[in-house]
Amino acid sequence: MTAPGTTVGVGVTTGATAEEVLSAVDAVLPAPEGPVRLATLDVRAAEPGVREAAARRGWLLTGHPAAALAAVPVPTPSARVAAAVGTASVAEAAALLGGGRLVVSKRVHGRVTVAVAVSPDVDDVDLRHHGDVEVAPGLVDLAVNVRADAPPPWLRTVLHEAVEASAGYPDPRPARAAVAAAHHRDPAEVLLTAGAAETFTLVARALRPRRAVVVHPSFTEPEAALRAAGHPVERLVLPGPGYRLDPAAVPADADLVVVGNPTNPTSVLHPAADLAALTRPGRVLLVDEAFADTVPGEPESLTGRSDLPGLLVVRSLTKTWGLAGLRVGYALGPADLVAALAAQQPHWPVSTPALAALAACLGPAARAEAEEVAHRLAEHRAALVAALPAGVQVVAEPRSSFLLLRVPGGAQVRQRLRDRGWAVRRGDTFPGLTSDHLRVAVRDPETSRAFASALAETLDPIDTTEEVR
Repeated sequence: MTAPGTTVGVGVTTGATAEEVLSAVDAVLPAPEGPVRLATLDVRAAEPGVREAAARRGWLLTGHPAAALAAVPVPTPSARVAAAVGTASVAEAAALLGGGRLVVSKRVHGRVTVAVAVSPDVDDVDLRHHGDVEVAPGLVDLAVNVRADAPPPWLRTVLHEAVEASAGYPDPRPARAAVAAAHHRDPAEVLLTAGAAETFTLVARALRPRRAVVVHPSFTEPEAALRAAGHPVERLVLPGPGYRLDPAAVPADADLVVVGNPTNPTSVLHPAADLAALTRPGRVLLVDEAFADTVPGEPESLTGRSDLPGLLVVRSLTKTWGLAGLRVGYALGPADLVAALAAQQPHWPVSTPALAALAACLGPAARAEAEEVAHRLAEHRAALVAALPAGVQVVAEPRSSFLLLRVPGGAQVRQRLRDRGWAVRRGDTFPGLTSDHLRVAVRDPETSRAFASALAETLDPIDTTEEVR
């Protein structure tokens, strides 16, 4: 359960200052219980006064498209506002889109209009919650999306030899060359990292985005890193059940956009052309491809697109090769951006065993083996889908090593599964999902059938009241 929260909907006239915004908010905001966030029309979220107001208080800032606001029933719509911006309400609709009930209807304070909604149950989420927290001794692990039977014997031999050679300082050159060759990139465009997640922290430290947008539901570490560095973050929450990205929904003036492909936890694979359309001069587009090698042929990968301005692709060896504990990752991007990120790293950021794994797993033979694993994974995913009991919805079109399920009474189901020896990943710590969402890793068919049987046993009878996020 997350803490109570408050969403302040804000409508502003062009040029309104941070002082005007905060004065209007402070005039109506009850003593907040839990986190506060500002919400407004997407084009108004770019106003310097609004952004500065959010930054001063450390509040999350969210911009919504006019069409999304127009669909929200409000107590005091305005025909004049509708004619001007395409929605009959900005402040009230934005407050209500944050969840909860309206406790302050719209109030006009000079050039700023505000409204307040309070949720007793949800507002923000625990961005630092990850699947490994769900795992405990004695549980079958379907909560972590890492290949269960890895690393393979040949890779263990590589790692053992690297440990024997660890008396000297790490030499990143062979690994960098292997990554560059695998993706047909210049070595200057390769950043080696201690796990793919390190890239998100480096981006947060190296860049000063004016308008950072993170596409959700998705892996939460990029937003967590940006917020920890003091950057206001806007969320673009994709609608279910398809969770497909519409490039037109991304604000045109966003100078940092983060999206996963395939996306964790939805398992959706976005078309490469849609992502490429988001690149432009003056913008960094960070595409998290940590699960790209789980898709046969990697058809939508952008790793080879050195022609796209500001494109930063993040990759991981964790998933296919079972190396979560080793922390092995890399990023590909323009040489100047890679250099700026590398400047934020300490000396020798990647260990000798991790570098050895990079060089070994990016070679032709290992990549061919990874392709075989991806094809086998697709077969195993189909077996899991086929085994699931009635009443369980597979959300979207899964393409990666996990499924997103929607199960009535998901919170109770998850606990009952634990009681039966199964760990699955809760969904309600992903922005845009609810407690009825569960993420389940794909395993071998025998394990999947046993899980499906246990899941069927948990569905009698369940309180299906959903915690709506």
